[in-house]
Amino acid sequence: MSHNSVKILLDVLRPLSPRRRVKLLKELVQTAPPELVEVIEKHWAFWARPDQLPPEPLMPIWLVLGGRGAGKTRTGAEWVKGMALGHPPYSKAKTERIALIGETQGQVRDVMIEGVSGLLSIHLRGERPSWSPSLRQLKWPNGAIAQVFSAEDPESLRGPQFGAAWSDELAKWPNLQECWDMLQFGLRLGDHPRQIVTTTPRPLPLVKRLLVEPNVAVSRAKTADNRFNLAAEFVRTVTQTYGGTRLGRQELDGEIVEESADALWTRAMIEAGREREAPSLSRIVVAVDPPATSSRRADRCGLVVAGLDALGLGHVLEDATLAGARPHEWAQKAVALYRRHEADALVVEVNQGGEMVESVIREVDAGVPVIAVRATRGKYLRAEPVAALYAQGRVHHAGAFAELEDEMCAFGPGGLETGRSPDRLDALVWALTHLMLAPKCRPRVRGM
Repeated sequence: MSHNSVKILLDVLRPLSPRRRVKLLKELVQTAPPELVEVIEKHWAFWARPDQLPPEPLMPIWLVLGGRGAGKTRTGAEWVKGMALGHPPYSKAKTERIALIGETQGQVRDVMIEGVSGLLSIHLRGERPSWSPSLRQLKWPNGAIAQVFSAEDPESLRGPQFGAAWSDELAKWPNLQECWDMLQFGLRLGDHPRQIVTTTPRPLPLVKRLLVEPNVAVSRAKTADNRFNLAAEFVRTVTQTYGGTRLGRQELDGEIVEESADALWTRAMIEAGREREAPSLSRIVVAVDPPATSSRRADRCGLVVAGLDALGLGHVLEDATLAGARPHEWAQKAVALYRRHEADALVVEVNQGGEMVESVIREVDAGVPVIAVRATRGKYLRAEPVAALYAQGRVHHAGAFAELEDEMCAFGPGGLETGRSPDRLDALVWALTHLMLAPKCRPRVRGM
């Protein structure tokens, strides 16, 4: 079928609703030539929503804010494709060097490159780039190259130079500001270096600054906007469960949601104590806040690792909280964390399970020191002294712990807005209370 014939067919189909287009494509798969189906399927201008196409006039930065499943990855991948191939409205000529940056190298590979909406899936056969995992590089037939970088390693961006960049899930990046700064120094090829940022937003200083800068174009999308490409049950479930909540506004509607006005922690308080890595520590503990029951539907098991340095400052090292884990599963995870971090003890809340909690850990490793703690006050009262340590600048986060920090900045006198138990926060409070506030006590060593 000729190019003109395809264009005429697309023009005829364009007025159809998204639902009817998807249905029609499924019907075409059964009867039409594979080449025609591929052309229609890959014709992005035919499928894209207005918010998924670059706003006019073209700006140095395009910030795409969206909920989960809103089509951000496809938007970013199509932008890179357009830049690499020199296709309007993205670019008039190919961009020789492009940076692909994600939270980790694995995320770039699994989502941005090899994912369902990633770069390898959206090209026609003759245009598709070759992927070299060992080189962390995509190369198009026309010579354009995209290089993979991880936000875990800002220094890897020191030296290389680019004409374009795609930054995915920026709000989840470790070393956020440092990595962003290194990227800006590297965007120096061509007459007009440009970049796209695709992310579910969080109220981080960098994200909020981009929203008001004059050289940034902003697009927004909700999860529901992409419902025709999502499982109906998924859309129904998350809307019913999270619609209207703080978490839902952020994760589904793509809104910037500030911390609760009466929350014990603020984002600024946490950011002030952010560090790339912790110093040498004199003590390390793994805090365990077990779920009330062993059911798969029970609350999560809070697992937080924290340490104390020689100056008496606290350092949060890891949030490894588990969802839907049975007792032997969270016990195994807790012991694994104890070994990996070379911790001094497990600090375990025993209000719910009592001796059973300790016996489960003993079955995994009888030699692990266990410090049993019991809550005698409400969660808010227990958390207040720990929040005061943050306000005094005495606690640092060695990296970013998005879900833990979301709980901290949403936790007020009434608990969390979602009504869920703040399991991550509880574990954090137990760890820092033991290290920095509790009278020193000897751990119980079972089986010795």
